[in-house]
Amino acid sequence: MTLSAVEVHNLKGAPAVEGVLPVFHHRWSARSFDHREVSVADLKKVFEAARWAASSNNEQPWRFIVGTRNSATHAKIFESLVGFNKTWAGSAPVLILGVAGSKFTHNGAANGYALYDLGAAASYLTLQAAALGLTSHQMAGYDHETLRKALEIPEEYALGSVIALGYQGAPDSLGSEQLIERETAPRQRKPLSEFVFSSWGEPTKLG
Repeated sequence: MTLSAVEVHNLKGAPAVEGVLPVFHHRWSARSFDHREVSVADLKKVFEAARWAASSNNEQPWRFIVGTRNSATHAKIFESLVGFNKTWAGSAPVLILGVAGSKFTHNGAANGYALYDLGAAASYLTLQAAALGLTSHQMAGYDHETLRKALEIPEEYALGSVIALGYQGAPDSLGSEQLIERETAPRQRKPLSEFVFSSWGEPTKLG
């Protein structure tokens, strides 16, 4: 018997850690989306959160191209998707492409941290979405040059991920048994000892 959307959401929640904001444990990357639309008010909130991400030299190099359901932009982003992404992401009411300016505007020098900063803004966006009861899924699986051409993005902007945004739907709407299995599998993360070091390869003692 397939789990309900609520059951899957509860299953995906990470164990609470005292002092850590709950939204970090509630955010996960769903593939099943409900038919409900995302309100303009909530869209504004997720981008307001992204707006306040830190960036090198306060450049704020990110730009977000937003496609809502039945819009030409939504269709263009969807058509660029490849592989499994094309089988589920079209049901998301909002598809977003993040891009980053590769040069500093004040002097034209290369900005080596532009994509890093875009990632920070996208992270804020997805956390705010989770706080609003929305779900999001970031994708690298799309034809970059096809989408660059379709959306007329200048070459000086590096392409980041496509973000599907909406309300979580029932996992059985995915159709594919493989996708349903992924949707309903518990989340896993590496322990802190594998990536927090006091020197290379030496885990920091955190209690």
